[in-house]
Parts: sequence; structure tokens; C-alpha cells
Amino acid sequence: MKFPPRLRRALTRLNRDTAFLALGAPLHLFMGFLLFMIFGLGMDTLMGRSSDAPVVLGFTLVLTVFSVPALTASQRWRFRQVLGIDIPRSGWQRPWRQFGYHCLYGVLFGGLEALVVGLLLAGVAASLTFVWIYALPWQWRLEHIGYTTQVGYVSVAGLLALAAVPGLAAALVRLESYVVPTLLGRSREEDLVRRVEDLTASRAGAVDAADAERRRIERDLHDGAQQRLVSLALNLGLAKATLTDLPPEAREVIDAAHQEAKEAIEELSSLVRGLHPAVLDELGLDAALSGLAARAPLPVRLRVDLPQRLTPAVEAVAYFVVSEALTNVAKHAREATRADVTVTRLGGILRVVIADDGAGGADPSKGSGLTGLAQRVRSVDGTFRMSSPVGGPTMMSVELPCPI
Repeated sequence: MKFPPRLRRALTRLNRDTAFLALGAPLHLFMGFLLFMIFGLGMDTLMGRSSDAPVVLGFTLVLTVFSVPALTASQRWRFRQVLGIDIPRSGWQRPWRQFGYHCLYGVLFGGLEALVVGLLLAGVAASLTFVWIYALPWQWRLEHIGYTTQVGYVSVAGLLALAAVPGLAAALVRLESYVVPTLLGRSREEDLVRRVEDLTASRAGAVDAADAERRRIERDLHDGAQQRLVSLALNLGLAKATLTDLPPEAREVIDAAHQEAKEAIEELSSLVRGLHPAVLDELGLDAALSGLAARAPLPVRLRVDLPQRLTPAVEAVAYFVVSEALTNVAKHAREATRADVTVTRLGGILRVVIADDGAGGADPSKGSGLTGLAQRVRSVDGTFRMSSPVGGPTMMSVELPCPI
């Protein structure tokens, strides 16, 4: 028999809810039975009515305590298998919530679950009363004239009970779905801690992915476009040296193209170094920063104290910080005659300090390149500080976490 879709969904929901309640009733009532035993044995112990009561009471208390984890796991299984709700495991700091749930809410829910399931069974039995009657011998029906009226009342009551069961079962399931995950699952604080851990891991993955992408772009530029420009400049240089019989206009064009090609190679080299210099991967942060200091337009005093290599992401951020800082000093630090760069590692912290003797007045809050620099530092949970009073000097301090 094929039911209409709406009725089929209602029957499916009723089957799910009743199965959920039928599985929960014995779990909840088991704890109720233990509590009843504890109360009765406690009264016997206080009244001295039984010499064995204290021993049995102690055993029952131990059984109750050790039953809580098993009951909690069973409840999680019930929610996951029947309702598809996954209740995450809570930390060891919340056993009292589990114990309180099973002793208070669990007993209450067990009684309500047994009531709803019992109402369902009673409704089915009562609505089929005429079937039971006609299964009896015909002599019984002759001896009980007028039974049909009473049986009709019982059948109607059974149908009314069956009509009430879906709503009651759905309401009780909703109530348990609201209460149980709160008490048996993780607390809000644990969820926040887990969320922070997940976000930190995902952000670290994004930073690593971005760093890997910059490395790929650097390799593509170095091995592709840069090599083609070098080949073009070489060919133009050979043409200029060998084709001496060209008209002056043609030689001028070749000279201009040769010069443009060399300038493009220099700009591309600077771009590649800014993305991710190869020396940073090959020789480490000390060598890469030495190259930056040597190419700076003003004297740079560099001191790097690193006993060992850092993670690639931390090295890339430190290099970027020093590179952008020296670029800003060259462009914006008026009257600056020198810069000092100090890179040290103190435990699990890499400290980078860049100072210059310029006129100062730099303000990261005005949306300059310093804002992007601070965001890059924060992407690896670093801290960015800057002091630049009017009249100078300017000092930028960056601290990057680097696990030992």
C-alpha cells in the first residue's frame, strides 16, 4: 500500500521519535532504579534494619558512579544513530554535569519516555479491542450482552491516545534535543577554545598556502619571464655589437630596446626578491637580510643572532618586515643617515627591531604601508609596535612566535 507523501513523512517521523524514546527509557530508568536503591539502602542503614545494608549501599554507590560514563556514551550513541545529532565529548572538567543530568533530568525524561511509549502501546491495544473481543469464544459474547457500547468507548479512547502520541513524542524529543547536548556535550567555553584552535590551524594553513604560492610565482618568474628577458637582452647586445653597418636610426632603436630590456630585468629581479628570495630558502634569514642591507640606499647596521633555522613562514614574514621597513626608511624617513636592524631569538619568540635616525612622524593608523605590514605580522600571531615621535628617531619592533 502506497501512502501519500505527507502521511509517509509523518509515519517516518513517528517511528523515529518512538524508537528514540523507547531506547532512552531503559537508560534513564536504570539510573532511577539505582537512586531508588540508594535511598532505600540509606534509610535501612540509618535505621539499622539490616546489617548488610551498608555494604550493599557502598556497592550501589560505586556502581552508580561508574555507570555515568557508560550511560553518557549510550546517550551520545542514541542521539547520533536515531536523530543524527552528534554530541561532542566534553572535557574532564565537566563530570558533575553528566552526573547531575542522569540523576535529575534523566530520571524525569525516563518517566516521560515510559509514559509516551506506554500510551502508544495502550492506544494500539485499546483501538483493537473489537479484534480481541472477536477472538474470544462466542459463548462469552452471549453472556455479556451490551459489551459493544463499552468496547466502543475503549476503542475511541485508544484512537484518541494514538492521535496524541505523535505530538507528545515530538515535543519530548525536541525537549531532550535542547537539554541533553548542553549538559552532556562541550560547554560554551570548550566550544570557543575548539573554535579558536580550528581557526588558528586554518589560518596557519592559509599562511602556508600563500607562502607556497609566492614561492611558485617566484620560481615561475625567475625560470620563465626573467630568462626570456635575459635572452632578449643578450640577443639585442649581440645585434648591437655585430650589426655595425645598420643605419643610425636602427642602431638607436636597438640601443633603446637593449637598455629597456636590461631595466626590465633589474625591475623583475627586484620584484622576485620582494616576493620570496631564493637565498632565503637556500641560506636562511641571515644571508637574505645581509643582501637587503647591502642593497639599501643608506648605511644599514645588521645584527642577526639565530642559533638555528626558523620555520619557512616565520622567516618569510621576518624578511618581509625588514624589506618593507628599509624601503619605507629610504622613501619617507627624511634626514635619515643610517638604519639599525637587530634580529634575535628569545626562547619561542623572534624579535625584529628596525630603527632609523630620521625625522619621525610615521603613523600606522593613517592607512599607509605600515598597516599592511602590521596585518602581515598578525597573520602568524605576531605583535607589531612602532614608536615614531616627530623629530625622531623611529623604531619598529616586531615579535613573531617560533616554536622551539
